[in-house]
Amino acid sequence: MKLRFGAVAAPLFVELGLGMAVGMLGTRFAAHMSDAAGGAFAMTHHLFGLLFMVFRLVGAGIGVVVSQNLGAKQFAEADRVARAALAAGTWMGGSMAVVALLFATPLLQLLNAPPDVLALAVPLLQALSLALLLDAWNACMASVMRAHLRTQETLWVMLVMHAVHISLAWPLMHGAPWLEFLADWPGLGLPGFAVALVISRMVGLGLQGLLWKWRLNLVPSWSDFWRVRWTPMKHILHIGLPGAAENLSWELAFMVSVAAVGIMGTHALATQAYVLQFNMWILISGAAIGMAVEMVVGHLVGARHLRDAHVLVKRAQTIGFAVTTVVAVMMAWQGPRLLGWFTSDPLILEEGRRLLWWSILLETGRTFNLIVISALRATGDSRYPFYAGVGSMAMVLAGGSWLLGVHWGWGLTGVWIAYAADEWIRG
Repeated sequence: MKLRFGAVAAPLFVELGLGMAVGMLGTRFAAHMSDAAGGAFAMTHHLFGLLFMVFRLVGAGIGVVVSQNLGAKQFAEADRVARAALAAGTWMGGSMAVVALLFATPLLQLLNAPPDVLALAVPLLQALSLALLLDAWNACMASVMRAHLRTQETLWVMLVMHAVHISLAWPLMHGAPWLEFLADWPGLGLPGFAVALVISRMVGLGLQGLLWKWRLNLVPSWSDFWRVRWTPMKHILHIGLPGAAENLSWELAFMVSVAAVGIMGTHALATQAYVLQFNMWILISGAAIGMAVEMVVGHLVGARHLRDAHVLVKRAQTIGFAVTTVVAVMMAWQGPRLLGWFTSDPLILEEGRRLLWWSILLETGRTFNLIVISALRATGDSRYPFYAGVGSMAMVLAGGSWLLGVHWGWGLTGVWIAYAADEWIRG
């Protein structure tokens, strides 16, 4: 199982790294316009993630239920769950797309977006609305592929999808003067990133459909995309509801902290946006290991190999903690040079350097949580992480960000201390 775990985790690491690279390039493309655009991009990205959390009501349970059915050799039931997930993606992803389109302005105002940031963020969030539906479908299909341990095929889809996105993002945002017929076109600005994303997600959805047909012998019908099947959905929601509640609680608490940073002004928002890009790079090793643990432990639990699952989780914790520590120290050491990729503002560079050192404490705690929570979810216990963590998220992450960052005047350093304290208290 050691070899199998590594074979599952490695493609996930690359896949997550690709996603982080695209997010970082998007921030870079936005920062090329102005620090206000960089802050608007980051704030919209956070809100997009919060809206997508609604899909996690089912998304958190799809992979676990399919994995357990496959481990128990119940292949027909695994296929039924996969089909049921598509309709859930339609209704939940579609609902959030409507919310993003119609309520972009009030949602961003709730986050205390400064006027210059708000003017840029509203059209970007509206342009991203269709991507919420497409991402829900893609996430459903990718979760099923990963549950079948087809992580390498999923990686190839992500490679193509991200390549399409990045190749289109710059010309759609900034224009394409090297093309004669577009020489005078200035580009779409930030919404150009969203248009490129939507096109890439359409390509990804088509490729996922081909993989379902070729690798899983699954061909969805049109009714699979809209007709809800409640019997398999009950099993998905049994895992997904508590898992989604835990994720949603964290996202809401995090957005409260973003609102606190919004009070500090455009410079603070830009600094947070740039540092979080590097935090995500620190995070990917722990996230990849956590995802692999969830898949493999789900198979082991379905096959009743509980001792093997316990040994696997312990080993994964050791590896994840060590890798995260090394990467976090390297990021902090190279902080000024890395942040210079986004901005030359000396205030942002100095504050960002300090936050990267605090991120060592933050990200090691987060990695521990990711692996343990993934293992618990794979066994079918997604309630304990929610009950154990919701109080800390509300009081330490959200409340601590306002208390330390705004009320006590510690600024972004106070916010980062609140982030780290929350992760270690929950762990």
